[in-house]
Amino acid sequence: MSDSKALQQTEADPLGKAPEAAAGRRNTAVLVGFTAVTSLADGVMKTTLPFLAAQLTDSPTQVTAVSLTLTLPWLLIALHIGVLVDRFDRRKLLWAANGMRLAAMGWLTASALGDGVTLPRLFAAGAILGVADVIASTSAATLVPAAVPATARERVNAWMLGAETVGFEFAGPFVGGLLLAAGTGFALGATGVSYAAAALVLLLLVGRFRAAGPAPGVARSSVRSRIAEGLRFIWRNRVLRTLMLVVSVLNATWGAWLALLPLYAKETLGLDPQEYGIALSALGIGGLTGALVVTRVNRLLGARWAMFADLVATVTMVALPVVTTSVWSVAVGAFLGGLGGTLWTVNSRTIAQRLVPDEMLGRFSATFRFFAFGALPLGAGLVGVLAELGGSRAAFGVFAVITTAALLPFLRNITHAALESR
Repeated sequence: MSDSKALQQTEADPLGKAPEAAAGRRNTAVLVGFTAVTSLADGVMKTTLPFLAAQLTDSPTQVTAVSLTLTLPWLLIALHIGVLVDRFDRRKLLWAANGMRLAAMGWLTASALGDGVTLPRLFAAGAILGVADVIASTSAATLVPAAVPATARERVNAWMLGAETVGFEFAGPFVGGLLLAAGTGFALGATGVSYAAAALVLLLLVGRFRAAGPAPGVARSSVRSRIAEGLRFIWRNRVLRTLMLVVSVLNATWGAWLALLPLYAKETLGLDPQEYGIALSALGIGGLTGALVVTRVNRLLGARWAMFADLVATVTMVALPVVTTSVWSVAVGAFLGGLGGTLWTVNSRTIAQRLVPDEMLGRFSATFRFFAFGALPLGAGLVGVLAELGGSRAAFGVFAVITTAALLPFLRNITHAALESR
């Protein structure tokens, strides 16, 4: 399929005969509400599962392995899930994902109220939740073009990202602590109810949410060939290829910064846990601020320069620990990093929703996240080695240089003409 034809299909009215404006407003409320509830529940799980593991074992390896079960599926099955999302109804896949979440939470709740939660059960439930997250996140990313008109996508992406930030980074861990204080069974059960409520909200969506299949009489290709087709599509598109490579660099830098900052805060800045938490909260505040101002920033600067601002902000965030030991400077860097991260994410999603044909959205989203999420542990591992060899400040400096090197290919390939091309 040619790019022009694919883009014409993507820009076609997806809402059928329903009044576009009214359906778009309704779908916007549904998508933002679904994102808010599931992000809150995911944030609770991010806190609850490792906490329960820590009550059962003193082994750092086993405790962190429970957290790993929630994220490892992105590296193991994301590309295959992308094919699944491009083959079946995306809303039904979201229902299936929330059904998996509900089953895992129900099992853990029954265990907590019965003979007790065990490590093997936490590992199994974490793996189920991790797979469900890959299915849900990939499916949800493909719903926006089919649910809202093109003119509203930037705003909807910003609102959804703001809901993710508030739920996962702020409210989720806080609510998780309160729920755990009320009892393990209560915490697990309440989270399961949240997933069930989110699934019911999806009944209110208006539109068609199944990707276009092959023409009649044309046999479906294999999973492997469809994955390869998705990779070729991204690689042949200069804008998408550059965005994927740059976001991999950015996420590796984020992984490095997040992994090394606790040690830097303790040994260099002399912060206690409470002070460290306050400083780190600037990251989330910046992200939420970005969701509130991204539309105005885009109107003022345009998408290209808004995304370039994220690159500069990330360089600043990772470079400040090299040149200063002021905790306020580090907090300002975290704020700028969070703000820039939101500007990048909202714009990259909106650009992809315009450039990627509907039948390719699942594979694109899965591939993009595969590289982005895969870069996080790579950055964390590399910065540890660098810090062992040359110290924390030198390790931060290396990543500042690496991120700075991404500025040139971004400016060369992400041009106004390229972004406006069809």
